Formats: sequence, C-alpha cells, structure tokens
Amino acid sequence: MTSRWIRAQELARAQSVGAVLVTPGADLRYLTGYHAKPLERLTCLVVPADGPATLVVPALERAAAEAAGVDVEIATWGETDDPYALVASLLPADATVAVDNQMWAERVLALQDRFARVGLAGPLLTQLRMRKDTDEIAALRDAGAAIDRVHARMGEWLRPGRTEREVGADIARAIVDEGHAQVDFVIVGSGPNGASPHHEVSDRTIELGDPVVVDIGGTTAAGYCSDSTRNYLAGGSAPAEYLEAYAVLEEAQRVQREHARPGVTAESVDAVGRQVLVDAGLGDLFIHRTGHGIGTETHEEPYIVEGNALVLEPGMAFSIEPGVYLEGRFGARIEDIAVCTDDGLEVLNHAPRALTVL
Repeated sequence: MTSRWIRAQELARAQSVGAVLVTPGADLRYLTGYHAKPLERLTCLVVPADGPATLVVPALERAAAEAAGVDVEIATWGETDDPYALVASLLPADATVAVDNQMWAERVLALQDRFARVGLAGPLLTQLRMRKDTDEIAALRDAGAAIDRVHARMGEWLRPGRTEREVGADIARAIVDEGHAQVDFVIVGSGPNGASPHHEVSDRTIELGDPVVVDIGGTTAAGYCSDSTRNYLAGGSAPAEYLEAYAVLEEAQRVQREHARPGVTAESVDAVGRQVLVDAGLGDLFIHRTGHGIGTETHEEPYIVEGNALVLEPGMAFSIEPGVYLEGRFGARIEDIAVCTDDGLEVLNHAPRALTVL
C-alpha cells in the first residue's frame, strides 16, 4: 500500500496542497489497507506533501491498525487528549489541507479551526482510485465471478408463492456463501415493484408470470465490490409488451458493451444505448444514468452519464446497466461490470443476460 499514499503525496505537491487528511472509509482502506470502523473517536491518516505519513488513532485501536499491516507511523491519543491537536502538530500551522469527501462535518469544522484552509481531497484521490491496477482488476474479477455464482442459483429460491423478502434472505446468505465477506444490497423487484430501480424487498408475494428484477452485490475480503442485475420470469408467460421492451434493452446493453473502450467518452457510452431505446419509443422509460465506477465502493468515479466528457482509460472499471421502467407494470435492467483494457473492454460478469424463465 505504500505506493498509494506516496502517489497521493505526489499529487498533493503537484496541486500545492499541504497535506491530505483521510478518515475511516473507502479512501483510508485504499491508501493503507486499514478497514477502520467509523466511530466517534478520531482516526485520521495524515499525508503531508513532504515527509512520512502518519496514522492518528485512539490508543485502544493501535492493535487493530497494526494487525491491518499499515506501513505508516502510528500516533495514538488517549481518552482525555485532543486528537485534533495531535493532527495539527504533525503539520505547519499555515498548512492548506484537503480532507476526504466523506469526512463527518464535525471533524471538518474542528480542522477548520486548526489550519489556514480546508478543501476537498476527492478530486485528488479520484485520480488514483479511478484507474485500477492489475491486483485491483483481479479482485474485481473475483467479485464478479462470485456474484455470477449467486445468479446461477436463483432457481433454488425464486418461485411463485414466496415473498420478495423470503427470496432476498436466501440470496443474502448465498452472497456470503459464494465468496463475499459482506452483503451490500439485495433488490428483488417483482411485477410492478420492478419499475422502482432502487426497490429493495417487500412482503409482496411473487405471482406466476411475474417478471422479477434481481440486482445484488457484496464486498469481498479483498475489499472490492460486485454488482450485477439479471431478470427472471417466475414461471408462466410474460406480457408481450414486456418481452418487446426486454429485447430492445438487450440490444441497447449490447451496443454499449461493444462501444465502451479506451479513447471514448463516458457520456458516449450512455448515448449509444440510450439512442437504441429512443428509437424504439422507450427513451422516456430509461430514467437513470448508464453506469457508475466500482472498486472499494459500489458507486465511485467514473460515472457513465450524459455530460461526463471524461475519456475512458485502461484500468477504469464501471457498470453498464441500462433499464426500462413502466410504472405500475414492470421494470427490467441488465447490468454488467466491465473494465477497460489497453485496447478494449473486459466484461467481468458472465451470467446469461437473456430473460431467464424459472
């Protein structure tokens, strides 16, 4: 992990930032490997533009930090100490600091009293996290395979007469059984509930012939996330209107997968698939962006959305997930995680994209 905080340090110098301050969350885990709990006691990685980095932790958490294998100096504070004074002592009084974007407000306000200026480190850290290295891509590949194994077992649980909540509980257990350290989310949207993209589960009983959207993901022990959506039919036959829309959705997602590669813009990936749906008269039913980056968080840069002119580069990993949603009737979404290679795209999910009849 040393190379990561050193790279952050190099960017800080290049951007005239005196130090980067990072509290528990995905950024801290990325930079140090330490998956610290976000508790009321301050834990803060201090990465000065020059000099060694220091991890400030409560004394009672030193052992946990050491067990995580952090390769920076650890400075501890006691229960009656002022941890912000300790952080300040590690930097010049006139330092300009950048804090992680998810730092709690009370901590930002406390740091504002200690330093000349406090800004956001998000733009700086995004430059690091957005481009995955070989080990990160391997971890995402493993996560993708693990969630594919869960989709392959859907016939064990998803059937008429069971509630979404019952099916969701079985899926959650399988997410862990198939190789994740934790469950991040389970969406089982049956019938009209499928028209809500972020529906989770309910006590609705799945009926014969219901289309069902299953969007699931977790985090592996390596700290990397999975996220994949597939669509199922709970026996019987689906309405013709749904089948027609689904065929168009499959085409839209295929076009996006074939278009995405280094050298094209993030917004162009959104545009080519959206146009397929517009041409079929379904454009108004695609109500969200095409995708989001993924790594140590399920949602991170780059976002695959209109207005994002970012040019895709090798190592950038993101979802491709167009959807159609007819309120009160049904919904469908096809989602794969993909990563740009040197000259193309590697798709990390391989479960069948066609509607699966159970």
